[in-house]
Amino acid sequence: MDNIGIHLEPARAMLFQVGAFLPRVLIALLVVLGGWLLAKAARFAVTRGLRAINFKVLTERAGLDGFLRQGGMEGDTTSIFGLLVYWLVLLAALLVAFNGLGLSYVTALLSRVVWFLPNVFIALLVLAFGAYFARFVGNTVTAYCRRLKLPDAALLGSVAQYAIVVFVVLIALDQLQVGGSIVRQSFLIILGGVVFAIALAFGLGGKDWAADRIESWWPRTRRPLDPPPGQRETPPDDESRLG
Repeated sequence: MDNIGIHLEPARAMLFQVGAFLPRVLIALLVVLGGWLLAKAARFAVTRGLRAINFKVLTERAGLDGFLRQGGMEGDTTSIFGLLVYWLVLLAALLVAFNGLGLSYVTALLSRVVWFLPNVFIALLVLAFGAYFARFVGNTVTAYCRRLKLPDAALLGSVAQYAIVVFVVLIALDQLQVGGSIVRQSFLIILGGVVFAIALAFGLGGKDWAADRIESWWPRTRRPLDPPPGQRETPPDDESRLG
């Protein structure tokens, strides 16, 4: 009997551990189920809320929805925000569940993903408002140049718009912590190369073209200047004529 009890002792210990672990598994499943339902509700609320404040109009005018359609996505930017909120809530529920189960490695991985999703949310907001502001500035510059009757008004507006877009993309990448200083240094190097190439082109072969552009944008008046009031010529009088 003693030998049988010794052999059954590991089985008893295993059954005890399984019995102690099963309630934790059931609680984790309930947490995941509740998090899934809460995630669906949060997605619905965020999507309906953004559509109620006409956020889709801003993203459509900013060009983000058109960019997503060209990329083959069926939804728009509003649906992406709802999807991000859905996964944020669901991953938070999974984080709580795995933490209750004592799976530290999975918990550490999920915590990094959960802390990364708000950065994606903020980066999308920066892109949406930044792209809208860039288009507004581009249209304003184009309208102002056309009011001044400057040629290449559309080109100047496009340059202003895409310059702001590049700056906004850099801010979004910095928010996502993608590349860090490498992205900024690469952008500065490319910008410096473009400026140097333009300056070199103007210095070597584009002087005439640059002069024509400047002359067409800001024409110079070539009429002679009127003399000051104290130096105006007076008609000769009769005595000087006689003399």
